[in-house]
Amino acid sequence: MAQPVLPLSDVRIIAFSQFGAGPFGVMQLADLGAEVIKIEDPTTGGDVSRSVPPFRQGNDSLYYQSFNRNNRSITLNLRAEGARDVLHDLVRVSDGVFSNLRGDQPERLGLTYERLAPVNPAIVCCSLSGFGMSGPRRAEPGYDYLFQAYAGYMSLTGDPSTPPAKSGVSVVDLSGGFAAALGLLAGILQARRTGRGCDVDVALLDVAVSMLAYVATFALNRDYDPPRLPDSSHPTLYPSQVFATQDGYLVIMVAKEKFWPPLCRALERPDLIDDPRFDSFDSRFRHREELVSELGGVFRTKPTAEWLSRLTGKVPCAPVNSVAEALAEPQVLARKMIIETENPAFGTMRHVGTPIKFPGQERQHYDPAPDLGAGTEIILRDYLHYSPERISRLRAAGAI
Repeated sequence: MAQPVLPLSDVRIIAFSQFGAGPFGVMQLADLGAEVIKIEDPTTGGDVSRSVPPFRQGNDSLYYQSFNRNNRSITLNLRAEGARDVLHDLVRVSDGVFSNLRGDQPERLGLTYERLAPVNPAIVCCSLSGFGMSGPRRAEPGYDYLFQAYAGYMSLTGDPSTPPAKSGVSVVDLSGGFAAALGLLAGILQARRTGRGCDVDVALLDVAVSMLAYVATFALNRDYDPPRLPDSSHPTLYPSQVFATQDGYLVIMVAKEKFWPPLCRALERPDLIDDPRFDSFDSRFRHREELVSELGGVFRTKPTAEWLSRLTGKVPCAPVNSVAEALAEPQVLARKMIIETENPAFGTMRHVGTPIKFPGQERQHYDPAPDLGAGTEIILRDYLHYSPERISRLRAAGAI
C-alpha cells in the first residue's frame, strides 16, 4: 500500500537529541511525516541511549529503538575542521534545529537563532533542557526523576503511610517532548508566515510546574497544602479512587453527580443514593471515610470482571491493568496504537505509535531507529550535493 502524503511531509528538522525527552518529541513529528535528521557525535558513540540496558545488542538497544524511529542519523563532530560548514549547509535547507542539551549548550555550540539567522533567517531553534536557557540553574543537567521531586509531584504520589513516590513512567520527560514539539511547530508556522525564525525555550521544570494546573491554583490562592491520599484518591471528588476487588483492583470515578445513582444500583446498594451523608459531592467529601468503608466492603465481594460488566458504560471505571494487559486492550488495538518496524538486530519489533491521528493519512510504513551515521553519505551527497572528494576530506578530518 502506498504511503499517503503525511501532514508534516514538508518539514525538515535537524535534531541534536538523546535519551528520552527530546527524541520522544521529535519522533512524534517524524511519525507525522517530518524528516528528522538526527545528528550524533561519532567520537562518543552517538546517542547515549544506544547503550541503555537491559536489552542491548552491539551499538543498539530497545530503549534507543523506542524513541528514534523514522529518524535519519548523520555523524558530525562539531569540534572538527569543516563540521561547522556542514551544519550551516543543513540549516540552509531545514525548517528547525532541535536540541535537548543543558540550557547553556545551545549558545555555546552555536545552535541559537542569533548564531544561525545569518545562515537561514527563517530557521527555528528549539531548546528542550532541564532548567531552560535562562535563570541561575540553566547550566545544570536535569532529569525526569528530579523534576517529579522539584515540582511537588512526589509529595502528592503514593500512600501516606509510605515514602513519596514517583510516577511509574517518565511523565515529565514525555510531556516535555510533546511541549517542545508543539513549540517548534508554532515557531515554524510563524516563520512561514513572517519569513523570520526564532528561539523556542522549553524547560522540563517549567513543563512539570505547568502541569500542576488546578493544584497550583488552589495552593496559590488559598491556604491549601495537598496531602498524599490513601487509595490514590482524587483530592475532592468521592468516590474517585482505587478499590480492591475479590481478585485485583478497580478504579471508579464519580466525576459527575449523574454517576452516583447507577453506581449504587450496580453495587446493589440503592439505599445509599439518597442517604444524606452521600447525596452530593459536598456531603460525600465530608463523609468520605464512611463512604469508602461502605463501598470497599462491597467491592471485595466480586472479581474485577464482574464489576466491569456491571459498570462499564454507566459509571467511569477501569481495571488496574498490567502493562501487558494495557497493550492488549481492544480499544488500544482498534486505534492502531501498536505498530511494527523491521530491525536488523532485533527482527520484527512492536512499538506504541503516536497518539495524534489524521484519519485517512495514516502512515503505512515505519522505519526502525537508524544505525549510527547510516544516513551520513546519502544526506551529504543528495541533500547538500557534496562531491565524493569533499566527503572523503570530512572523514579524514574526523568531522563525520
